Order: sequence, then structure tokens, then C-alpha cells
Amino acid sequence: MADEITKPAAPEQAAAPEAGARPSGPRPGGRPGQRPGGSGRDGGRKFFRRKKVCKFCTEKIDNINYKDVRLLSGFVAESGKIVPRRLTGVCTPHQRRVTEAIKQARNIALLPFAAGH
Repeated sequence: MADEITKPAAPEQAAAPEAGARPSGPRPGGRPGQRPGGSGRDGGRKFFRRKKVCKFCTEKIDNINYKDVRLLSGFVAESGKIVPRRLTGVCTPHQRRVTEAIKQARNIALLPFAAGH
């Protein structure tokens, strides 16, 4: 027994974790996996978005006239770009007709090509 040497316990090693080790226990400030800054009130459900319905199909508008500037201006952004289908909810055939009518109205200067500065 005289051959055994007792080493004193190193308190620095026990208190400080290793450089690559993760602390155990829950994350500070919320549930596990929750994004920082999130409200947490959604309960993990995705946002419900109502399906957009074509305005022309519901109102049974057959022809889209290029002279109807008030109707067409709703499909042109402030920058002058034509608003895409996924934002307006218009069906494909009607979007094509709207696009053609907007282009005709632009050519005869009823609608602007670009945003007014």
C-alpha cells in the first residue's frame, strides 16, 4: 500500500466542461427545437392559407378589355410589373388574357410601362 500514490482532485477540470462537450439539460428560454424569438402560439401547426379563386371565373367575366384600366391596374404592381398568378389567384387562361390586355393598354399609353418617378 505504500506504493500507491494518491492524487489530489483537480477542481478546475471538474468545473469546466471540455471544449467540444455540450451542456446537458433543457435549452435556456424555451422548449427544445423552438426558434429563438418565436412566439410559440402556433402549436407546431402550419399557417392555413385560403385557396385563391379566380375573380373572372366567379364573376363570369368572359372578355377582358384592354380599355378597362381600372380592372387592369389591379394586376399591375406599383413598379409596373404584371403581378403573377400565385399572388392574384387568377386561373391560367384568364392570366394570359389579362397579360395580353395589359400589354395592349401599355402600347397605347393607358397603363405605364414602368413606375413613375
